[in-house]
Amino acid sequence: MVATFPSDIDVLIIGAGIAGASLAAELAPHRRVLMIESEEVAGFHATGRSAAFWQESYGGVGVQPLTAASFAALADPDPVFSDRAFLAPRTALVVGRSEEAGAVDDFVARFGAQGVDVSRLSPRDLAGRVAGLRPDWSEAAFEPSCRDIDVGGLHAACLRAAKRAGALLATRAPLVAARRSGDGWAVETGQGSLRAALIVNAAGAWADGVATACGVAPLAIQPYRRTVLQVRLGVPTPAALPLIAHVGGTFYFKGESEGRIWLSPHDETACDPCDAAPDELDVALAIDRLQSVVDWPVAAIERKWAGLRSFAPDRLPVFGPDTSEAGFVWCAGQGGFGIQTAPAIAGLLAWQLGAPAPRGAIAALDPALYAPGRFS
Repeated sequence: MVATFPSDIDVLIIGAGIAGASLAAELAPHRRVLMIESEEVAGFHATGRSAAFWQESYGGVGVQPLTAASFAALADPDPVFSDRAFLAPRTALVVGRSEEAGAVDDFVARFGAQGVDVSRLSPRDLAGRVAGLRPDWSEAAFEPSCRDIDVGGLHAACLRAAKRAGALLATRAPLVAARRSGDGWAVETGQGSLRAALIVNAAGAWADGVATACGVAPLAIQPYRRTVLQVRLGVPTPAALPLIAHVGGTFYFKGESEGRIWLSPHDETACDPCDAAPDELDVALAIDRLQSVVDWPVAAIERKWAGLRSFAPDRLPVFGPDTSEAGFVWCAGQGGFGIQTAPAIAGLLAWQLGAPAPRGAIAALDPALYAPGRFS
């Protein structure tokens, strides 16, 4: 069935994952918004497969301001938006072997200078926090502010807020092509034709393909596959086990429920945009790396999945009007930190597109740092 689209769309958002949905929630009270989504449900790819944590240091010093500024909206949302918080306690440990003491020291110094609450732990303190830790894993930093994110709840709240403000969502409506026509765009989708004044490219791993379909030069947004497992252990471990991440970036794991963890080998395998599936080699690698860190026997791999993390060449998010085509707007390259930065990115980009200026910590950020023009 071909959809009948309204004739007065101000902003067409391509993609209804967390990037598109959070932007729509901010923009819809002020502009006429339509989201189009190629899948049958919104958030099917990266958003629906997130490892679901907020860690202020995650993504590096360039991403940290966006993460920090998003905290208030996630921890204490406007009651009109949500009647409950999207964050729950977790904490994090960034760990290394004895020969990686310098790397852990550098981590503490680098993020401490950014204002992150992070402190060095002694080997004895670390061993007391993680039962079964192998002796050579003696170095650690403690990041108490780390939280779990209710990704599904956040995404659903964004979609509800957008709909309540008048935004429309069309699923199974992939972009086919778009061209400039007068002062707007003539757009062909898998569900019919429409016109829009502005196009926002929030298509995640498909962002460069969307740009090309619109006659806009791509930005070399590269998708990478990331694998996650749910593992049942042969020893008791608490559901509240901290997020434990290697300072060298080769694994992370966290408690999921009593005796179960979520585990990733922190893989980044470049690939084309796709419905990502875990590779068995990465699954085996994840288990091998876990058992090099702790002496916990693995009873079963209960679930395994993969998602796509998409990065710009400098690994920072890209949002704002294209430099050569002002009617085309980017909201892409969020890597693996799109959930934890969504409120800040949506607030800043909505402001550029006609919404009121954001308040609080988001207002202090400089969107120019993340503009597409940095690649010109």
